[in-house]
Amino acid sequence: MHWLYDNFEAIRDFMDLGGPVLRWIAVTIFVMWVLIVERLMYFRSSMKTLAAETLESWEARPERKSWGAHQIREGMISRFEMASTRSIPMIQTLVALCPLLGLMGTVTGMIKVFEVMAVSGSGNVRAMAAGVSQATVPTMAGMVGALSGVLLVTLLSRRAAREVEFLQDSLTMDH
Repeated sequence: MHWLYDNFEAIRDFMDLGGPVLRWIAVTIFVMWVLIVERLMYFRSSMKTLAAETLESWEARPERKSWGAHQIREGMISRFEMASTRSIPMIQTLVALCPLLGLMGTVTGMIKVFEVMAVSGSGNVRAMAAGVSQATVPTMAGMVGALSGVLLVTLLSRRAAREVEFLQDSLTMDH
């Protein structure tokens, strides 16, 4: 239990070091990872069921060559694609937002440094250190959050596109 308290204190100290913008970055990264985990779980479970149901529904049709059947097929593929790519644009937005929030932390930290310099001059290095840490820690956190999200959102997008393409190939119009 002691290790949990130590870790909590370390996280709290880190959050205080980065200033208020770091809390926004933490919330953004948390939401991004919740959406990523949801997509990973969806790909492992529900997507396979939906693909099987779509294929079964298509195969149960007695006629698959008419214009109407073609439209039904496109509708099935479109519904599957919407279900597969749901949340991915939001994840991409959150990935893009992380470095921007880090940049905002840099600007607010530098403003704090300039305020300290305006009041006490450039000789008080200790007073400027808090502003410098508020300028650099959010930048680092934003970049780390974005880098972790870029890899996974790319993998999720490719997986969704590959599954949609596989379904398109499976829904044949042979009879």
